[in-house]
Amino acid sequence: MDNMTRLAILLVATLHLLFLVLEMLLWNTTLGRRIFRMSRARAEQTTVLAANQGLYNGFLAAGLLWGLSDPAPHHDMIVFLLCCVIAAGVFGAVTANRAILWIQALPGVVALGLVLRSGA
Repeated sequence: MDNMTRLAILLVATLHLLFLVLEMLLWNTTLGRRIFRMSRARAEQTTVLAANQGLYNGFLAAGLLWGLSDPAPHHDMIVFLLCCVIAAGVFGAVTANRAILWIQALPGVVALGLVLRSGA
């Protein structure tokens, strides 16, 4: 696996760690409410749901980082997790906000394309 592919996977993992922080730690803050365009009341009503979402994003990031940690990256695991990232991004775009397609799914598609191209 070349450095560009590793960097793309690392970028996707980093995005998901940022999603974890936003959803688990910053949801009810001024920054979190501004990013997600929510009222204070709406943020308070959805805190537990957001934390659950954040946890899942953390699992995706952890899996991708684990997959990269071995000198011979775990190709099948990385492909599976990137497919999960893409599926979650498409679902989020359809059900919540179209921007999720570009913020989450597109980086996953690029990374998956690079992984599949590398064949490693």
